[in-house]
Amino acid sequence: MKLASRYLRLLTPYMEGPDVMHLQERLTTLGYYNQEIDSIYDEEVFEAVRNYQADFGLDPDGIVGPETWNSIGLDPETKYPLPEEGYSIEIDLERKLLTLKQFTEIIRTYPVAVGKPSTPTPVGDWQIIQITLNPGGPFGTRWMRLNIPWGGYGIHGTDNPASIGTAASNGCIRMYNEDVEELYDIVPLGTPVKITGNVFTGRILSVGVEPGPDVFSVKTTLTDLGYFEGEIDGIFDEELEAAVRSFQRDFNLVSDGIVGVDTYDELQLAFDQLYDIREP
Repeated sequence: MKLASRYLRLLTPYMEGPDVMHLQERLTTLGYYNQEIDSIYDEEVFEAVRNYQADFGLDPDGIVGPETWNSIGLDPETKYPLPEEGYSIEIDLERKLLTLKQFTEIIRTYPVAVGKPSTPTPVGDWQIIQITLNPGGPFGTRWMRLNIPWGGYGIHGTDNPASIGTAASNGCIRMYNEDVEELYDIVPLGTPVKITGNVFTGRILSVGVEPGPDVFSVKTTLTDLGYFEGEIDGIFDEELEAAVRSFQRDFNLVSDGIVGVDTYDELQLAFDQLYDIREP
């Protein structure tokens, strides 16, 4: 089970977490769920999801992916106004450090755990869009969800404090519980979160691959290079495949629409050259 993945499904043991709780709350509001809100994705939640999906023209598979999340009203693309207090968060994946700022002043830095190479933390500019007290288990005492389109990523506490300072998570940012409690009491909804670091995962990317930050990075790069004009998210779709093929043809690569080592290298080289051209 990847707790950092917002693809909720019926598994043994059951999936648990604040993302399940938010789903239960929304299904209750919509009249599809009338059981206890306990943060557990069990058979009752599964059936409620299937009923909702059937009524709203979605594939009634009981799996909560981006389409179901967006339809149900927990759209990670929601934008909040920037907090008037001027708070912002910067996370350096390589240094495994979270920095809290107020305007340009550094308020505090905290050690964190970040995603493993196989499940990296997505780099980019995000916002805190949901907060939860005492989610429990691997989420520790606080949870702050980020508006990353392809997964239920967040900043949270931990029941494994020894992991802090390492690359150990499924993509979320882990903090000591006392640290995340302090941060939670300071930053409001809408707080911007900038995550920086290396996003290369070594995955071979093609249509149908699981959504992820590496796909997001490829879309961003191809957009900057003028090959992609669609929505920048973590989903490898046919539009991205066509853009990859065009790029590969122009750079004398095998035009198969698959992003492997050679295509990664050429994308990085082309981006670096473009960046150098734009430098004053």
